[in-house]
Amino acid sequence: MVRKQIYIEERQESLLKRQARIRHASEAELIREAIDLQLGGRSATSTCDDGAWREAMNFIEGMPPAPSQGRWTREDLYEERLSRLDTRSH
Repeated sequence: MVRKQIYIEERQESLLKRQARIRHASEAELIREAIDLQLGGRSATSTCDDGAWREAMNFIEGMPPAPSQGRWTREDLYEERLSRLDTRSH
């Protein structure tokens, strides 16, 4: 490994910290993956599909709030998903 020091914007730092926390990865690991993806040298250890990841995150963020007891039922999720499909088809 070669040590590099860089400056990033505050918003980039926030995004980096958030993704590292979500993915249970180090910030350095995410930076190396980003370099590989951007420069075409995709790492053999990188298996993340960014499009699929964004789609999953959008879905999760769009979920309705959990019931007050903090539990979800399969039926709640199924109904929510059906309502999304109904909205898209109109």
